[in-house]
Amino acid sequence: MKKQILFFLAMVMTSAIFAGTPVSTTKIEVYYFHFTRRCMTCQNVEKVSKNAVETLYAEKVKSGQVSFQSVNLDEKAGEAIGAKYKIEGQTLIVIAGDKKVDLTDKGFLYANDRPDKLKAEIKKAVDGLLK
Repeated sequence: MKKQILFFLAMVMTSAIFAGTPVSTTKIEVYYFHFTRRCMTCQNVEKVSKNAVETLYAEKVKSGQVSFQSVNLDEKAGEAIGAKYKIEGQTLIVIAGDKKVDLTDKGFLYANDRPDKLKAEIKKAVDGLLK
């Protein structure tokens, strides 16, 4: 009887260890759309956003679950991506499937003077889409 109880406990503990948290398979894409000629703020939106994604989600970037892409709308490839998402100007957007979070206003508001605030907004958007 003792062996059966010990075996049962071992099975329960083993299943608890391997059950873990389900891994999200949602692909998150953070895009910064821009033109060739850019002001300092435009450049900072890209710099802060790229840094936020690469530092906050390093493992997810490595695995391909989260990505950052800077897209020049003046280039043919950029035009095509912009058309796909109906983007016509400078835009900071987080996309997961058919869900979109537009962070453009916050990007331009915080990139120069409060980059940590922009980083927090990106984290909030990405984390919300990862659920």
